[in-house]
Amino acid sequence: MHIGLIGGIGVAATVVYYQKLTAAVAAKGHKLDLTIVHADAPELVRNNTNDDRAAQADIYARLIDRLKAAGCDCAAITSLGGHFCYDETVPLSSLPLVSAVTPLDDFFADHGLGTIGLLGTRVVMRTRLYGQLAKTRAVAPDDEIDFIGQCYVDMALSGVCTDEQRAIFVKAGQKMIEEKDADAIVLAGTDLNLAFGGLDPGYLVVDALDVHVDLLAQLAIDEAQLPD
Repeated sequence: MHIGLIGGIGVAATVVYYQKLTAAVAAKGHKLDLTIVHADAPELVRNNTNDDRAAQADIYARLIDRLKAAGCDCAAITSLGGHFCYDETVPLSSLPLVSAVTPLDDFFADHGLGTIGLLGTRVVMRTRLYGQLAKTRAVAPDDEIDFIGQCYVDMALSGVCTDEQRAIFVKAGQKMIEEKDADAIVLAGTDLNLAFGGLDPGYLVVDALDVHVDLLAQLAIDEAQLPD
């Protein structure tokens, strides 16, 4: 199956998607059929901040049309923060959309994670992953959501995680483990691999990007069904 990715939101996350998806499909003994289109990260951040779902959904729809023209069979958004207008995008999309949020609930339940702590954009943390977790309790650093959310946006737009930003994210995760009884911290922002990649923070970390990539890899070799 030909996979289409809406990338660029941000660029660093897109690179990781590309690397991990290529490796996952190769590990299964298959070749990857992939096309990536580039979205504008500052434009996404602006629409997300203003909760302008219609504007961002229209942008996605035009990009998905390009993916369809390139021969893709499905499309995926390489940003959990970018899923804020997912429901608005679905009816406009010329291809089936593969959500990065939907498979997370089953993943947490299958791995016995009753409570997870979220790190990501303001909207992702404030809405507890858009309220789409039915099997798992989600917590967030409520008293620091705006601060951490801004740190995340700054990191995503620059494509670089400073030592100060890394320390902020790690400390916020530790606080949710200790004070909110989180079983694991979920990197619910695809650019957070910049902060946690190769790092052992002393607690269990689940990268939502990995869960999404695993599903896309299964679709790429026709071992999974497309969403309805």
